[in-house]
Amino acid sequence: MSDLIVKAAVKDALSEHNVSADFYDALNEEVAELLDDAAERAEANDRKTVQPRDL
Repeated sequence: MSDLIVKAAVKDALSEHNVSADFYDALNEEVAELLDDAAERAEANDRKTVQPRDL
C-alpha cells in the first residue's frame, strides 16, 4: 500500500503530542478505507467522480 499521508504534516498537526511510529501506518490504513468507501458510494450513484458527499 502506498503512503496516503504526509508524516511531516501529521507531526505538525499534532505538534503538542508525541506520535508513535506505528500511528502513521494505522492512520494510513484508516485513510485508505475512507477512500475506498467514498469510491464505492460514488459508483453506487453511477458516478466516476468522488465528491465530498461520498465521505
